[in-house]
Amino acid sequence: MKAKTPEQSRTIMTDMVLPGETNPLNNLFGGELLARMDRAASIAARRHSRRIVVTASVNHVAFNRAVPLGSVVTVEAKVSRAFKTSMEVFIDVWIEDRESGNKTKANEAIYTFVAVDETGRPIVVPEVIPETDLEKQRFDAALRRKQLSLLLAGKIKPSEASELKALFE
Repeated sequence: MKAKTPEQSRTIMTDMVLPGETNPLNNLFGGELLARMDRAASIAARRHSRRIVVTASVNHVAFNRAVPLGSVVTVEAKVSRAFKTSMEVFIDVWIEDRESGNKTKANEAIYTFVAVDETGRPIVVPEVIPETDLEKQRFDAALRRKQLSLLLAGKIKPSEASELKALFE
């Protein structure tokens, strides 16, 4: 199984915020944005694994800026790291100024997907080879996030979280 770069899974979805997708403040509903991020992330995970993928968890979501009615929203997703059968996908959300065309990062999220076969059983995925500095940062941090998640779920002992321990030594 040949390793892949994050760029090979890159998925970009651009759309406009319409009135039926907004709250009483005329901003995009958070749930609508979560659905858009989930779709982009699942495509990125599928591109990386070339398998059916299922959302395993939403590890982090930051709603840093409201996304106003009429905004052009771009959701960009890339696989940041692959483990045995799972993939962490990092998602950046950009809004485009209607007049200047300048793009501003509005939100971000980290999802985890698992590749499965036709019967729903987890299946091994290719490794990730990060290339850019940002990809390398996200790749390294992914292991810490995974260990923290496993630790909080009681699936590993604190002594087994070597990457987390290294932060405090």
